[in-house]
Amino acid sequence: MSLYDMAVKQLGFPSIELFVKAGGDGESIGNCPFSQRLFMILWLKGVIFNVTTVDLKRKPADLQDLAPGTNPPFVTFNGEVKVDVNKIEEFLEEKLTPPRYPRLAPKHPEANAAGIDVFAKFSAYIKNPRKDTNDVLEKALLKSLRRLDDFLRTPLPEEIDADASGDLPESSRSFLDGSELTLADCNLLPKLHILKVVAKKYRGFEIPADMTGVWRYLHAAYKREEFTNTCPAEREIHFAYLDVAKRIK
Repeated sequence: MSLYDMAVKQLGFPSIELFVKAGGDGESIGNCPFSQRLFMILWLKGVIFNVTTVDLKRKPADLQDLAPGTNPPFVTFNGEVKVDVNKIEEFLEEKLTPPRYPRLAPKHPEANAAGIDVFAKFSAYIKNPRKDTNDVLEKALLKSLRRLDDFLRTPLPEEIDADASGDLPESSRSFLDGSELTLADCNLLPKLHILKVVAKKYRGFEIPADMTGVWRYLHAAYKREEFTNTCPAEREIHFAYLDVAKRIK
């Protein structure tokens, strides 16, 4: 009996299977920030689950029957198919609750909106082939990153000493909502990592070194197995954007 089967049958864990996009070899984890988002959530919940990578070029017939017309990511929970990443996130947060599973919603609602437009600005920038609009799109991306950096450098209420005088201290927190990963990080970090990898490869663009809040955030993520072990290899990210990233003309 596998550890998964034992957890389900003997320990009372729900039966959960996550289906994610496969990489170029048809087996490894492919580039998909939405797949990684759900992968991170389940890992952080501490539940035992199975992961199946789905080769979109050779999607097995049984998966087409399981979720017809649906591409990964999707989840089966006690045999019931769940689709739509936002709805799956809400469902898991509702079903996997304390005391057995940690709550992952941020304590500070503003964490959910941090960096909300970064990926859209990056996508517009990387897909643009026109030299005359490249600078404008790059500035828009930098402006969005700067707002995220400002948020990460601004202290949360619990970091402020009410009795202290003078300027507010810069935040030293690791993640959007504090010292621990939350749903907000599961959404933003995969996208931010793709931005960093792709923009450097295809545009020679790097997140400015003076954005210390953003870099502290990324470095903190790279120390967490919940992020690194659910992240596609950089070659997968490069390959995914090979035809998406347009050459400037």
